[in-house]
Amino acid sequence: MAMKIYTKTGDKGTTSLIGGTKVPKSDLRIEAYGTVDELNSFMGMCRDLLKNKKSRKVLLTIQDRLFIIGSLLACDPAKETKMNIPNLEETDIAFLEEEIDKMDEVLPLMKNFILPGGNKSVSALHIARCICRRAERCCVRLQMEDALKDSIIIKYLNRLSDYLFVLARFTGYQLQVKEIPWKP
Repeated sequence: MAMKIYTKTGDKGTTSLIGGTKVPKSDLRIEAYGTVDELNSFMGMCRDLLKNKKSRKVLLTIQDRLFIIGSLLACDPAKETKMNIPNLEETDIAFLEEEIDKMDEVLPLMKNFILPGGNKSVSALHIARCICRRAERCCVRLQMEDALKDSIIIKYLNRLSDYLFVLARFTGYQLQVKEIPWKP
């Protein structure tokens, strides 16, 4: 018999971290990995919207790293887990930086702030960037409460939001969509 998706254990507003510790569903750790999950799901939609095969492949790699981040955040930091969860590495951040630099080489110089929009793909990437920034803020709050020891997650999310901004511009550039300058 297949395992049921519902367990009914969360009906009273609690859930378990990897390691078994029960916490309220309002716990900042749950908020952090829930926001990373939201970002990962939205990245899937962005990947579905994009036409550029290289960009789609990069987003799939990023989704894998977001799954790692979500898993790391779902662990009780006070307990040893028996699960073999891969780590995030500095090379993952270097990969994002290299991709940003490649796109920046062909993009026109930005002379104004730009408003998100102009195409569904561009808009979706900007929404993903905003979700990424929210995930980053959740992780910063976790770190401020000494509940997140490894700052590489924050660094990765920070760089990812930069990547998504540049990818939104690059996608618009490839589709010949004019950027919408903000004119104060």
